[in-house]
Amino acid sequence: MPDMDAMWKEILWRQFGAALDMFESVLRECSPEAWGKRMWVQYADFSEFWYVAHHTLFWVDLYLSGTDEGFHPPAPFTLGELDPAGVLPPRQYSKDELLAYLEHCREKSRVTIDALSDERARQVCKFPWGELCFAELLVDNLRHVQEHGAQLRMFLGQHSEFSPRWVAQSKRTDGG
Repeated sequence: MPDMDAMWKEILWRQFGAALDMFESVLRECSPEAWGKRMWVQYADFSEFWYVAHHTLFWVDLYLSGTDEGFHPPAPFTLGELDPAGVLPPRQYSKDELLAYLEHCREKSRVTIDALSDERARQVCKFPWGELCFAELLVDNLRHVQEHGAQLRMFLGQHSEFSPRWVAQSKRTDGG
């Protein structure tokens, strides 16, 4: 089957990359004091700044795979996010670790989008919560990054002088 139109892949990358660029800026701007603070009282430990960032990147990585079968995040990250009981990571991850994970996800997203074919875009992806085609999973993934990135940006804006810049499209063409 012929490859997806290059224009659509480039648009998808520029928007996905822009969301990751904005997510990166909020991670870089987070102070050491805010890194372990809770964003919401009702979710206890699952709302600490670092955890929300980790959660976001884990699901970016997983959804770029299109399946949980055979999926393993890079070290030091675990599969705890897949536990239906809700399991926190064994320790708080550092800013450097999560920035490295973000770069892993950025590269994986660029490679995945570059290789996207019409056949792959239509492939059905099944997860415990439901199923959708891979192209829609990519868009859902983009929305997930934006949702949590916005939450993190708002939290920093309420607790610091952080004023994020809008990224209309990623300028990065190499994924890294």
